[in-house]
Amino acid sequence: MDFDPRHAATSPRRKARGRRMARSVIKALALQTAILAGIAAAARAENADSHGGVAAKLSYCKDCHGPAAQGYRGYFPIPRLAGQQPEYLKNQLRAFVEHRRTNNIMFNVAHTLSPSMISALAANFRELNPKPLGGGPKPLVAAGRRIFEDGVPDANIAACAACHGPDATGSGEIPRLAGQLYPYIVGQLTNWSNERGQKPTEPDTSAIMSPVAHSLNGQQVEAVAAFLSYLQ
Repeated sequence: MDFDPRHAATSPRRKARGRRMARSVIKALALQTAILAGIAAAARAENADSHGGVAAKLSYCKDCHGPAAQGYRGYFPIPRLAGQQPEYLKNQLRAFVEHRRTNNIMFNVAHTLSPSMISALAANFRELNPKPLGGGPKPLVAAGRRIFEDGVPDANIAACAACHGPDATGSGEIPRLAGQLYPYIVGQLTNWSNERGQKPTEPDTSAIMSPVAHSLNGQQVEAVAAFLSYLQ
């Protein structure tokens, strides 16, 4: 068979297209799995409200957020809820229902919860304190600590500790960041405008973070997230 240079030229392109298609399929399957999990969780939520109360509700929350609510490192990182400030959790659940945050899975879950159930869940999560999952790049931890404690004075970025506390445990509607998943923090800060404040006519406390999130560059975001991911 004669050598055809056209085949040699197009082969790498075909392989590249194949890899892109494979990645697209994997991403689509992961998204479909997450959506189905959210629908199932919402169904369990409605059932739990009338059959089993808080214990049943906590059980389905932990299906996604981990057995001790420590979070889950998957294709879509699911945040740590353990040790979180109750007022913050209540506000965020309302934010999903009111479309101040856009997440169809959490909307399906949150809109089934009564105010008393939300308070009970928040109080239970507040008492949990599992070991952090870690996972952030350790070479970035020292730089992340400096940004958290001192900010970035040259860029007029305030210290994270000024609001979140010296131990990053938060207060009221200001969230605990200690032990939060590295990819979750990176994703939130990098895409802040698409993650929070989706209802400009009804701004909430997330507006405070907007200028900080937009001022941090990618390396600084990764550094802070790495430091927080190991913080107990």
